[in-house]
Amino acid sequence: MQVLVDADNLDVPRLRLLVAALQAAPSADVVVAGAPTALEALDWSPRAQVLPASGWQGADLLLARAYHADDQPLLLATGDGDFAQLARRHPGPVLLVGGISSRSRAFAGPRITATDPAADGGAALRSWLGHSTAP
Repeated sequence: MQVLVDADNLDVPRLRLLVAALQAAPSADVVVAGAPTALEALDWSPRAQVLPASGWQGADLLLARAYHADDQPLLLATGDGDFAQLARRHPGPVLLVGGISSRSRAFAGPRITATDPAADGGAALRSWLGHSTAP
């Protein structure tokens, strides 16, 4: 499973819920990008590839480069619609993690599920991860 996290576009409470849920997903290939201050706000897993970014959309560019198309699950953690096209075209199931107010109708698709971990304490996120990483 791929996990792409735009740390610049999610608040720290949502990111904390995501980090906690990912601890139970040992097979995840996690890439986190964002400004150094956003990255330093949390303790990322040592397995995560943490990429400091600078400039407008710097994190988006790093995450786009890290993405690889396959039929495995993809978790996108972002607070904006910059990855809507990627989510719609990904061959496998996609979980969009973001705030309710930031969800774009562009993220709609048959394989796309959206959740706001702040709304349910991360329950839907943990459930999706459990199903996506099950052997």
